[in-house]
Amino acid sequence: MMSLPRQTSGHILNITSRISRITRSVNVQHKGLLKQKSSTLRTIWSCFHPGASNQVLIKSEQALSSVQLVKKLLQFAWPKDNPSLRKRVIIAFGLLVSAKILNAMVPFIFRDIVNAYNDKAPEFLKLSMASPVSAIAGVGVSLIIAYGIARASSAGFNELRNAVFAKVAQGSVRSISRRIFLHLHSLDLSFHLNRQTGALSKAIDRGTRGMSFVMNALIFNILPTIVEVGLVSAIFAKTLGPEFTVATLGCISLYAGSTVAVTRWRTKFRHEMNRADNEAGNKAIDSLINYETVKYFNNEKFEAHRYDLLLADFEKASLKTSTSLALLNFTQNAIFSSGLVAVMCLAANKISTGELSVGDLVLANTLLFQLSLPLNFLGSVYREVRQGMVDMNSMFSLLKLKPTIVNAPNAKELKISDNDITIKFDNIKFGYQEEKKILNGLTMEIPRGKKVAIVGGSGSGKSTIIRLLYRLYDADEGKITINGLNTKQLSLESLRRNIAVVPQDSVLFHDTIYYNIAYGNPLAAKEEVERAAKLADVHNSVLSMPSGYSTRVGERGLKLSGGEKQRVAIARAILKDSPLVVFDEATSSLDALTEATIMGSLKAATGEKTSLFVAHRLSTIKDADIIYVLEEGRVAEKGTHSELLDKQDSLYSKLWQSQHSKEGSDMMGKKEKKDELPDGLIFDEDKCCGSSNCNR
Repeated sequence: MMSLPRQTSGHILNITSRISRITRSVNVQHKGLLKQKSSTLRTIWSCFHPGASNQVLIKSEQALSSVQLVKKLLQFAWPKDNPSLRKRVIIAFGLLVSAKILNAMVPFIFRDIVNAYNDKAPEFLKLSMASPVSAIAGVGVSLIIAYGIARASSAGFNELRNAVFAKVAQGSVRSISRRIFLHLHSLDLSFHLNRQTGALSKAIDRGTRGMSFVMNALIFNILPTIVEVGLVSAIFAKTLGPEFTVATLGCISLYAGSTVAVTRWRTKFRHEMNRADNEAGNKAIDSLINYETVKYFNNEKFEAHRYDLLLADFEKASLKTSTSLALLNFTQNAIFSSGLVAVMCLAANKISTGELSVGDLVLANTLLFQLSLPLNFLGSVYREVRQGMVDMNSMFSLLKLKPTIVNAPNAKELKISDNDITIKFDNIKFGYQEEKKILNGLTMEIPRGKKVAIVGGSGSGKSTIIRLLYRLYDADEGKITINGLNTKQLSLESLRRNIAVVPQDSVLFHDTIYYNIAYGNPLAAKEEVERAAKLADVHNSVLSMPSGYSTRVGERGLKLSGGEKQRVAIARAILKDSPLVVFDEATSSLDALTEATIMGSLKAATGEKTSLFVAHRLSTIKDADIIYVLEEGRVAEKGTHSELLDKQDSLYSKLWQSQHSKEGSDMMGKKEKKDELPDGLIFDEDKCCGSSNCNR
């Protein structure tokens, strides 16, 4: 590893001590930085994470209208290519209608029970009470049994409906989740560099849950409630009188209007709560991912205080949400109670004139109470449907994000036989930002079967060349050809299948070592996986672990050392067995002895393959057939190691001397000492103990 200059080290120590002083003085100086609110805190956060956003942003042209959302929802609720799910929807609707009919019968049965015990039953329903048997089977008992059966049947049909429709809802969630997952993988690298994992995960999670809720609410709550209101109003008009219908509809209209108004007013509190929840979740994930950094600077309390500030915002928004919900519930109960009193007064007045019976009073009361059950959920359903539509919009809008790197019309398949692959870069110009070009007219060739190396200072565009070759980005000007074919005219799948890359930052899956190596070729046999591990000099290290190849590497491979992670990544690339192998500083985390061993193994493994090395340590590419030296985004020099060193003032010779000047002076003092040691014990004392498992 390259050592830091004395001034840089002092500067870092100075920054570290300042952060420590800030952390220690948090409680003394009114919690200083941590006391700052809202925009100030978010400004500080953006300083820690430049370019990070707090949520998945949706451009106005990407947002969907409510009508478009409902259409998309109906496509999943009534899938054209799945007849079995459509049958389930029909059965669920049948169960829904049956439940509503039975539910409407309950108040009438209840009325007749009351009338029966008040000697008001219709004449044709009256039975003889002459014997005990006829008394037990009397109209009152029969109606009570019928009442129980009707209520139980209505509830049973509702629950059966939910069970039948569950597969439709869950199948829809599964389908959209898979589509979004594949779509996110198809998006450009620029999207994944700018997005924030926590916010994106929450957007998908909330979107799928919102989709399931809205689907059930629209089909089995809102629509049935409208039907039930109409049914109750018709029953009132037919059996009790039009004034009952007017009172009922007036109560429901006032109830619905106030519910919608209060819910809209309190929706902003819900949004504030969700935003605070997003920010707190992002902070927690960010802090835990950077666990080691937090430990290095003793900033556990600093992180906890920042997290607590966000939790405080969430707490305030949550309290506002709970308080406004209490207001909504009281308003709903007050309005409904007023409507109930009005209907009861109308019924009592008609009873006094003999127009209605006591049973009719019970009928009116029961019908209104049954109607209150779905209406009680109107506020929460309306709010959740609105929120669900917003969440669905965020989720579906992800599908409207279009990748810029796509297959050209009639894209050709790249077919390579006998590792015959030659790559040419012709006047390539590229920049991640328009005002700052990384590559300025880069021209170079990677001939068939050759080991080609790229060296240069930091920011000269070495890793950018790999991203352009793999088509993670497209060049602004110029073209890249493989065997004479423009890479933009090749299918992405065939292009990337023929290139294996060992990245500079070797990130592993949170799975076993075997899984991570076999990821290069999921169909490979166990023997092939172990052979790749041996070539990467990681096989013995794996066997020394208690669980061997079944050892879990931890999130992003953090349980392994940097050298072990790189060797696993190298084994994965070897297993892919592509005609072109690219190594982006693939041995930067290895000690000198292990590096030398692996370089020898790679030479044997690559054989006749074409290989491209992006190198910082020049000792790893001394045997390269061609070395390109980059400066200011273009090729400044090229040649073999010896040819470039022969040019005294060449950039390459300066890079070589800067890396080996100290080694040259030290070697003279160590030569005699090493000559006295047996050959098997000679190793670089400053770099390694000689073990391939060494993490130094």
